[in-house]
Amino acid sequence: MPVPFFFVEQELKYDAYTGALFLFSNKAKDKLKLVYWDKTGFALWYKRLEKHKFKWPSQLDSEDVVLTEQQLTWLLSGYDVLGHQELHYQSDLG
Repeated sequence: MPVPFFFVEQELKYDAYTGALFLFSNKAKDKLKLVYWDKTGFALWYKRLEKHKFKWPSQLDSEDVVLTEQQLTWLLSGYDVLGHQELHYQSDLG
């Protein structure tokens, strides 16, 4: 079994066969690995930035962070998606 899946199951104590995406960053924050089970085998997706860093948090309250599909897209596009809260607007009409 590839090393990232061993880490998911042995260290994080998650079932790597659920289809969930597991995302890891290096210390320099210029590389991401995304690993998942796609029902036919394990897939590893790797992205390295040439000049910039991903907006990956240095410290988290928890080891686990759940991202929406949109947040993952934003992260991979270079946006800071963690640490921001959704805006809520209220109508003055009501």
